Amino acid sequence: MDAGGGGGRSRFRERLAALSPEHKDRFRRLQRRLPSRVVDRLLPAVPTIEAVEPPPRPPVPSGSVRLLVAPANFAGQGWEWARAAERYLPGVAAQCFAFEREAMPYHADYSVPVAVYRSQEWMREQERYVVEHFTHVLIEAMRPVLGPLYGGDASGEVPVLSGHGLAVALLCHGSDVRLPSRHSRLYAWSPFHDPGWAAEVAGLEKQALRLGRFVRAYQQAGGRVYVSTPDLLDDVPGATWLPVVVEMDRWRNEAPVLQRPVPVVVHAPSHSRIKGTEAVEAALLPLHDRGVIEYRRIERLAPQAMPEAFASADAVVDQLRLGSYGVAACEAMAAGRVVVGHVDERVRARVGRRLPIIEATPATLADTITDLVRDRDRGRGAATESVPFVQDLHDGRRSAAVLGPWLMGEPSSEADEPGQK
Repeated sequence: MDAGGGGGRSRFRERLAALSPEHKDRFRRLQRRLPSRVVDRLLPAVPTIEAVEPPPRPPVPSGSVRLLVAPANFAGQGWEWARAAERYLPGVAAQCFAFEREAMPYHADYSVPVAVYRSQEWMREQERYVVEHFTHVLIEAMRPVLGPLYGGDASGEVPVLSGHGLAVALLCHGSDVRLPSRHSRLYAWSPFHDPGWAAEVAGLEKQALRLGRFVRAYQQAGGRVYVSTPDLLDDVPGATWLPVVVEMDRWRNEAPVLQRPVPVVVHAPSHSRIKGTEAVEAALLPLHDRGVIEYRRIERLAPQAMPEAFASADAVVDQLRLGSYGVAACEAMAAGRVVVGHVDERVRARVGRRLPIIEATPATLADTITDLVRDRDRGRGAATESVPFVQDLHDGRRSAAVLGPWLMGEPSSEADEPGQK
């Protein structure tokens, strides 16, 4: 079917219009779930069946400082950073915007389907809306806040937004700047050593080189740059670590830890290769089969169900490959669980305080879990330390303090900003 030429496109529109309502709905859902690189190629050539109406925008934030956090909202962090800024910084009002790309989206103040995010009419309206109503924009993962109006990443829109007088900061999340070749040199258990992943790693390398050049240039020109996890300071030296945020009340529970005869050990990989799931299960499945532990792998669970899933466990194995920690580990710690994972010493040093994640690698995980079953007081001690650790560093107060100098125009202090070098 030719959808590229004028005549072909006209015939294609006629065929789409003749589809039943059920098939039209299936087509819309397919468009929304296509990977970005596919949508980039298809949407200019393939018409939508009907105009997708953008949802109504929320009320414009009212405050002397109006912050927009957009457009990735990975693991709901855009929402959490926006709420932290509002809650702990006087005069700041914030909004989280995200384009819908997940079957189970997280909270956002405003979100649109991919088809809307890439439509010319919406992009122009989004530019007017952002320029007229916000004073600050925190751009996540180098993804464009205005849709692909000025290109497929945020590098084209940053000078536009800055030119309108908005204060723009970049927030690096991971694969946008994490250079696989560097990571594999610095971290012995890096997932990028895996030869079976070579083609995808090559693409990630190319992307990180390209986006990293822009981030460094922006930084050298005096622009503000944050990273969401401390390992990313390897890739963006001199950036500021903006700790991820978890809502403590959502995860708090009274479930005991390591009291049942056979402890429950959970692993909830968001990306099995990055998390090292193959190594996790190579270590834990034999222990499960011998009755030492009960192993549960949790995937595709709605975010609303995760607190109960973690509360039902004694221990959570986070990841064994990246050498860092992120949202899932913080959620498990906030739930008062024993958290096990590989956090490299260089990353632990940047945290600036004792990190109560019990260290394990692919080579040591089986022994580590076996030892925890035998010496349960050690695990309970780590779980007891976990809640105050998260409350101190990841409940939003510290993140607001990190954003404060940029948002409030005040000088930063080392006490307000977690380890940066």
